Amino acid sequence: MLHHLRQWKNPLHFPARFRTLLPLSSILFTKPSVSAAKLQDELASSSAIPNTSDTVGEILAGLRSFGLRRFFCGDYFRTVFLTLNWTQVDQIINVLRVESPDFAVDFFHLLKDRYQFRHSRASRFIVSHVLAEKKRFKEMQLVIKQMVEEEGSGSAPSLCELLLNSFREWDSNNVIWDMLAFGYSRFEMVQDALFVLAKMKDLNMHVSIQTHNNLLHNLRHAETMWDMHADIKDSGTPQNEYTHSIIVDGLCEQSRLQDAVSFLQDVEGKDTGLSIVSFNTIMSRFCTLGFVDVAKSFFCVMLKYGIFPDSYSYNILIHGLCVAGSMEEALEFKNDMEKYGVVPDIVTYKILAKGFQLLGLMSGAWKVIQDMLLKGFNPDLVTYTILICGHCQIGNIDEGLKLREEMLSQGFQLSVISYSILLSSLCKSQRVEEALRLLYEMETFGLKPDTITYSILIHGLCKKGEVQRAIHLYEEMCSRRIFPNYFTHGAILLGLCEKGNISEANNYFDNLIANDLVDDIALYNIMMNGFVKHGNIEKAVLLYKRLVKKGITPSIVTFNTLIHGFCKNNKLGEARSLLDIIRLHGLVPSVVTYTTLMNAYCEEGNMHGMLELLWEMEAKAVMPTHITYTILIKGLCKQGRLQESVQLLEDMRAVGLPPDQITYNTIIQCCCKAGDTRKAFQLHNEMLLHNLEPTSVTYNVLIDGLCIYGDLRDADRLLVSLENQKLNLTKVAYTTMVKAHCAKGDVCRAVVFFRKMVEKGFKASIRDYSAVINRLCKRRLINETKYFFCMMLSDGISPDEDICKAMLNAFHQEGDLDSISELLGEMIKFGLVSD
Repeated sequence: MLHHLRQWKNPLHFPARFRTLLPLSSILFTKPSVSAAKLQDELASSSAIPNTSDTVGEILAGLRSFGLRRFFCGDYFRTVFLTLNWTQVDQIINVLRVESPDFAVDFFHLLKDRYQFRHSRASRFIVSHVLAEKKRFKEMQLVIKQMVEEEGSGSAPSLCELLLNSFREWDSNNVIWDMLAFGYSRFEMVQDALFVLAKMKDLNMHVSIQTHNNLLHNLRHAETMWDMHADIKDSGTPQNEYTHSIIVDGLCEQSRLQDAVSFLQDVEGKDTGLSIVSFNTIMSRFCTLGFVDVAKSFFCVMLKYGIFPDSYSYNILIHGLCVAGSMEEALEFKNDMEKYGVVPDIVTYKILAKGFQLLGLMSGAWKVIQDMLLKGFNPDLVTYTILICGHCQIGNIDEGLKLREEMLSQGFQLSVISYSILLSSLCKSQRVEEALRLLYEMETFGLKPDTITYSILIHGLCKKGEVQRAIHLYEEMCSRRIFPNYFTHGAILLGLCEKGNISEANNYFDNLIANDLVDDIALYNIMMNGFVKHGNIEKAVLLYKRLVKKGITPSIVTFNTLIHGFCKNNKLGEARSLLDIIRLHGLVPSVVTYTTLMNAYCEEGNMHGMLELLWEMEAKAVMPTHITYTILIKGLCKQGRLQESVQLLEDMRAVGLPPDQITYNTIIQCCCKAGDTRKAFQLHNEMLLHNLEPTSVTYNVLIDGLCIYGDLRDADRLLVSLENQKLNLTKVAYTTMVKAHCAKGDVCRAVVFFRKMVEKGFKASIRDYSAVINRLCKRRLINETKYFFCMMLSDGISPDEDICKAMLNAFHQEGDLDSISELLGEMIKFGLVSD
């Protein structure tokens, strides 16, 4: 054959008689159907000198004569390639392995890379053995890795059978077995890897620590991790630091911290090497659980054994301290890093900045960022997001917007999360128009708003009362195929209810039900609350029956809403009976449930009913709030039981519930009604002592108390004193003083306070003038009555019939005919009487 080859002008153009054009076999890209025994025979026979009359022989002859690359480029090989099957390629590679191992490897790769030929398992194992003998382990690993990936899960038994039957005596067999187990482990085919290891154990083959470690890593979440570790110890394979760190990590992942610590102590005792990774893992786990002090003790142990912490070690503790709110100590650790030559990285600075941000200490966050800049680190997207979130968190939205501008100027593009934070903060500040502008800015930068973004804006518009604009935005959202969630629907529903559009809200809700968009109790609760607020308890009850019929489980909020509705409509019996229904649904009445009922009993003056509910709360371990105590105090005050209400005030403080202004105002009012203004002012002083700012209601009650039960001059002095302190007084304070001075007959002082009221910007109404004029008429203070009447007319307020009748009666009793005549003229002018 070689004689004929030399006669051709282009020796690579083989004659047609040597091109045995067999049909393209389907086995080119499938697994071989031959048995392992048959394959062994074929491999054995292919070791002999090939028959030069067949395709295998021709290819081998061509390869020997012209070299691999020239032969592969020739027309002959391109044609004959279509006829090649796995058995022929296996024979060629096996012959080349003996004659020239490098040649065998090159032939294998060229056939695969240039012609996309999928080699058989046998060829892959042959080449893997060649590479192992040549100590080209990385290439060998790649060949086996590709085979394992293609063969897939469950292929280990057949591959092991092939290795046992065809490669048992080959020199690098142990290495190939080990690499096969390693390959399965790398692809997380754990059962296959364990099968290979079991076979290796039967054959007394050595498993490398790398393979053991890889499999150990895959098993770290399961109890079988310990079995694998026992196998490693039994095999006598020396363990390394990576082995220990995997075990520690696995135990921590399984929440077996005590076992992890014991294992570390055992490793420490055997002096087999301690790993910084193991210490970092344990410290991280303790910090995650909130035991930062324990993590710090391991940090000290690490130093004791001469293991120097790295930046990751420090970052773990710094993060733990920041989460615990110990920012000073976190900064100390950062300083220690620099002191001991460990350079803080950008992660360190981000952790510290985030820590300050979570505590709302943005000045501290800024200092960290400035330090970071001085160290040459540039703020990245995460850093800016932390700062924006921090400023928005403390309500400093303008600083957040400035940071946004800085980010854009630095070439950073804000994420959807950053925009959502800004949008939320703007909406909370009622700056919805600015939030909408940011929405369109997002779109100009190619960012697609998501459900959360739209929901924030819709909720903001609804809270502002602009429900129609919210609905328009909702429609825009749906047109973009961004599907709203229950929060979006809830915002619109709540907005319509708060706006008073109950009918429209009901239609919207019915539409949601018709489209199967209501599968959550929250939307039912909103609609029921809307009905209750507008006095329609019957519809709320019907809606409750409707949701129960649909199989939707009511929540405690559902029942609290119904109880509030019944109490509001003076149906206390129905409200009380709901307590039993709550328990039938497997729910527990909340403090709101009890407090709502107690308030209803309080309004009825049923102190016994209130106390029964309080005892039930205590029996059910439902802790009362300061509102619960305030209602109890209100009930006692209604019955004039002042001493008991003051005692209850002290009890509140004893159980750690500080009273608020409403609590104090309730008792102060009770004191004033009892004529005990001295005690009322003692309670006022107690408020100041506890840094509780009295409200305008507090001062209105005190002024009223002094006017009725005390000295009017004290009331005058109190009001003037409050004016000097520039406290925000209400109109009630002034009208109280005006009425009191009128009642006492001191019209001059009444005029002074009336004028003060007007000067303070409070508009005097017909009701205010009527109250004063009626009192003056009763005391027959004619001139003073005329003065206030003229003042009323000069303020542009028309008199009513009641004022005119009172004045006519007073003038008649005094026999003042001229005044009667003048008044009748005014009445005719204002249409109160005809000519």
